[in-house]
Amino acid sequence: MDQILEFFKHLINPSWIIEHGGLYLLLAIVFAETGLFIGFFLPGDSLLFVAGIYSADLCRSFFDIPFFVIMLLIALAGVLGNMVGFWFGRKSGPLLFKKKDTFFFKKKHLHQAHDFFVKYGGGAIFLARFLPIIRTFAPIVAGMVQMDKKKFMLFNVIGSFSWVFSMMLAGHYLDKFFPNLKNHLELIILVIIVITTLPVIIKLLSGKVKHHPDPNQSEVTNTSDTTL
Repeated sequence: MDQILEFFKHLINPSWIIEHGGLYLLLAIVFAETGLFIGFFLPGDSLLFVAGIYSADLCRSFFDIPFFVIMLLIALAGVLGNMVGFWFGRKSGPLLFKKKDTFFFKKKHLHQAHDFFVKYGGGAIFLARFLPIIRTFAPIVAGMVQMDKKKFMLFNVIGSFSWVFSMMLAGHYLDKFFPNLKNHLELIILVIIVITTLPVIIKLLSGKVKHHPDPNQSEVTNTSDTTL
């Protein structure tokens, strides 16, 4: 049991992921966090930023491929993750709202993503990439409201590439300007977590999250017609 808890502790540590798991674990985590509801706790933003800082090590560890190819592979993992989430949402539908809370699944996260999607429509798929927790559940909700597949894929691809490239390039170039950046990773990760989670925290504290007890009602379906 202690070993399992220790492993999960490492999974939220971007530096450990890069140093011990390399590109393979990075791809798996981005895939899970962007489409599998069990991946909502994973450190997507800080992980990508730290990956940019360790870009040279990542390239050397994977056949010395160019950094651009590394970013491309990670962006594609994000696209595939969203596709799986979208498919899961279409298949499972409102049944998820009836599922009991577990350690890996919290209904409140699904409600937050639903309300976010209702407010921003198709653009939520793009915006959600930059919001922890929301980005995990947004594609699932998109599938639940039967969003048009082509429109979903457009926002999915643009959002994934924008998110991955912006975060990794930021880490990559800041490391060039500030060579000692690796010595302050804990502080940097903490700042990124605060900045990226602040909108979600404000939303929760504001008490404006609406709960939809019966997703079988036409409200969800009608949303796809009016906002997408």
